Amino acid sequence: MQQAIMVLTNLPDLEVARALARSLVEQKLAACVNIFPGVQSVYRWQGVLEEAAEYTLSIKTTPARYAELELAIKRQHPYALPEVIALPIVAGSADYLNWIAEETNKDINV
Repeated sequence: MQQAIMVLTNLPDLEVARALARSLVEQKLAACVNIFPGVQSVYRWQGVLEEAAEYTLSIKTTPARYAELELAIKRQHPYALPEVIALPIVAGSADYLNWIAEETNKDINV
C-alpha cells in the first residue's frame, strides 16, 4: 500500500479554487482535488478579527510530491499567507492509495 497525504487550503471564490485544482492535477502534483463550497472561516489577521466565506480544497497526493505542491499553491494563491497543511492518510483502500501514487508519479506520462 502506497503512502498518501491530504493537503488542505482555502480560497476566496470558486473560479480561483477551480483554477488551482485543475493546475495541480495537470501538473501531476495531485491525483484528485475536491472543492468544498460554503466554508465559513473565522480568524485573526494582523490583529483584526476576520470572517470570510471560502472554498476548501482537499488535495490528495503523496509525501514525495508535497514540497512541489506547496510551492505551486503558494505561487498561485491570492492570499499573502495561504493555509497549506498536510494530514497523513493512515488507512484507506489500497487500490485508491495506489491510484494516487500512479497519478502523481511525474515519471509516467499520461
